[in-house]
Parts: sequence; structure tokens; C-alpha cells
Amino acid sequence: MVFNPSIPQEARDFVDFVNKSPSPFHCTHEAVELFKQAGFKEIKERDNWNGAIERNGKYYFTRNGSSIVAFVVGGKYTPGNGFSIVGAHTDSPCLKVKPISKKEKSGYLEVGVQLYGGGIWHTWFDRDLSVAGRVMVEDKDGKYRHTLVKVDRPLLRIPTLAIHLDRTANDGFTFNKEVQLAPILATATKAELNKVDSDGSVEAEESHHSLLVRVLADEMGIKPTQIRDFELALYDTQGSTIGGVCNEFIFSPRLDNQEMTYCAIRALIQSKNVENDTNIRITVCFDNEEIGSTTAHGADSNLLPVTLQRLANTELLSGESVSPTAFEEAMHKSILVSADMAHAIHPNYSDKHEENHRPQMHKGTVIKINANQRYATTAVTSLVLKELAKKHVIPIQEFVVRNDSPCGSTIGPMLSAKLGLRTVDIGNPQLSMHSIREVGGTDDVKHGIDLLQVFFEEFAELEARIIVD
Repeated sequence: MVFNPSIPQEARDFVDFVNKSPSPFHCTHEAVELFKQAGFKEIKERDNWNGAIERNGKYYFTRNGSSIVAFVVGGKYTPGNGFSIVGAHTDSPCLKVKPISKKEKSGYLEVGVQLYGGGIWHTWFDRDLSVAGRVMVEDKDGKYRHTLVKVDRPLLRIPTLAIHLDRTANDGFTFNKEVQLAPILATATKAELNKVDSDGSVEAEESHHSLLVRVLADEMGIKPTQIRDFELALYDTQGSTIGGVCNEFIFSPRLDNQEMTYCAIRALIQSKNVENDTNIRITVCFDNEEIGSTTAHGADSNLLPVTLQRLANTELLSGESVSPTAFEEAMHKSILVSADMAHAIHPNYSDKHEENHRPQMHKGTVIKINANQRYATTAVTSLVLKELAKKHVIPIQEFVVRNDSPCGSTIGPMLSAKLGLRTVDIGNPQLSMHSIREVGGTDDVKHGIDLLQVFFEEFAELEARIIVD
């Protein structure tokens, strides 16, 4: 008999999701596909929502193709009622292609890259890399179209220096991020032999190697002249996979934060009893969390505030009047669950965790707490999830950093302050956060989905029993 323990279906489905999502644009696209399959209707920020939204309706919209908002209107919702919100983010630390990326050194063609976020950059050496992102394509009718591209085969490599040329390599691997973190695309000799004659009309070739431009055009089935601009990220072509002797691990890129994004999407889709809900249930996934969120499509933008204001003030299809203070009323009946991955205890660095707060894989989603409000969790907001978890026998854990360790942050505090919105910060436990290859637990995908699903289904009823102000 072969020892091959079963793998939770939720983990299998997440692995498929992350393998299709090498960039925030792809992550948002895959979210759209899941929502469309579940019967959500697309709306546009640029349109008037009055009369377009009805009770029990399911809707979504995107911004910049890299952030998404989806919501379900409760069957008993009236303007001024609350919002049950889960927020996550679509981006992860990576290397991004520079606006002028064409470089040639010592007989090699290289691609100039920028650092995005706080990656563990040494993990990008000696990996089989490729590119993915969006390209602005000029159509024959003169329109410019946001088009996704993902080159599946390895194109790039950042090689380490042989130990024979650097005997200190194992004493501490250091490198210059501008000079030595440049990926190789080809040898100059092979590039010349495979050169395609150009009449100079391919605008993109002025800034980027013609071989790269040609590969992108071939991948999208267009002419190189149609490529007008692009935003490309490098990604590891080794896919996300299930590992461990008991099939208990997810070895994967971008767990932070595509795992919580996936949990938030699935929880909203799977949530039941909408017809009796008095709230609007919302999943919002922002871009640019890894660089501070201060962009037009990040959490520090007007994306969530404007969406909540519009929903609070929108006249439903049924046509009842809306109070002029509906938005302000709604904020005090609402809560945000900020969902971003958490740090599991590391067996080889266990002293990095506070002795009584050591989250483990398979033991539940983690509530993150910080006295200095680097996480926005309070006793009131943690109570919500603790009560729901206890009622439904869903495991949860708690985390604080050591007093002699800095504390990270996420979208929770900024949105809490911006909106006066009660917030709880949570995340599934993982190892190797911000490495090109991270490690999570297979059971925790289901734990995250289950917790957020019961939050959507039961928060409105529970909130009515919480007395503070």
C-alpha cells in the first residue's frame, strides 16, 4: 500500500489559482473568472449605480486591472445598514522590468530590473525565471487594449558566482542589487545569430531587447509594432505544488498574499443565507500593499471609501429613500477583516517568536495583535472572530511580536483610521515570507475560507449583540 495521504481540495484549488496568477493583473483576472462563474454581474465605477443594484444581487468591478471589489447585497439590507468587509491584496515582492531594460555586458544580453517591495532577493538567484504582466496593445481600430501576457518557458536567469571565485560565499552572501541582480536573457552571439531584421518601426525595441519584444508578441499573437507599453514582473516558472511526506505543505511563490486573497474570494462566493442578511458583504483585494498602498488602486486610495459611500447612498432597484447620513450610520455597524499572511513558528529560529504566541501550521488562521496598532485588532474586533470560530469549531491562533523585534503592518490600520472602521488583522501562518519560494500548510486554506465564510454569514446578527458606544 502506497503512503500518500489525501490533500484537501481547497489546497488543490488554491495551487491552481496561484499558478495562473504570476502578477497582480493575472490574480485579479482569475478572481474575475471565479466571480463570473458564481453569477456575479460586472458593474463599472464610471457608471451610475442608482437603480442598478438590488437585494440579493451579486456584483464586482476592477480598478487598473489589478484591484477588485466584489459584493453581495443582503436580502434584508436597507441603506444605512452595515458592511461585512474582508480586505486582502493581490501583489507580492518581485523584480519588475525597467522602462529602459536593454543592457549588454561581457557578451551577454541582460534585462534591467527594479526591486518591488521587500523581497528576500538572494532567493531569486539561480531560479528559472520568466515574465508576466500586462501589455498595452494597439488594435487596428486605434484603440489601446490592456492585455495579459504570461510566458510559460524560462527566459531569464540570475546566476551566482562560483565558489572558486569567491571563497567567502558561504560566510555571508552579499551582492550589489543594481549590478549583480541583473538577469541574463541571452548571449550576444546567439542573439546576433537569431536576429530578426527590423525597419525601425517597432517602438518597444528602442528600450528593450528585440528578442524579448518578439517573444511577447508571439505569446500574444500580435505584431511587435502593436506593443506600445507594458508592466512586466519576473516570476519563477517552478509552479506552486503540494509537498511534505504527509502532503501537508504548500511549496509556492506568492503565498503572501494570494492565499488570503483566494480565501476571501472563496468565502464570499460560498457564503449562504444571503436572503436574511441585513448587511452588504464585500471582498476587496488591493494592489500595491507591498510598497505602502499609496497608489490609485492601493488600500490608501479612495477605492474602499468611495465604494462604501456609493453603496450607502445608492438607491436600490426597489426605490426607497436614502438618509443623508446613511454612510455615517453604516460605518458604525460595520467591520473590516484585514486578511494578510502571518508568521508561523520557524523550527530553526524559534527564539524569534514571543514564547506564548507561536502560530503553527494546520492549527488555524492567526489573529494579529500589536499594542502600538501596527495591527488594528482590538478586543471588540477579535471577539467577533473568536465567537464565530468557537461556535463553528474553527481553529484560530493569536500572534504578537517580541518587544525586541520590529512589527510589520498591513492594510488594516490605514483603512481603520481613514474610515473610522472597526478592524481585525488576521492571516494564515506561513514560513519564508517574501522569499521567491514560501511554505504554507494545506489545511489552512480551508481554515481561512471557513472562518471568513461564517463571518460573512453571521456578522450582522452578532454585531447587534456587541455593546460599546
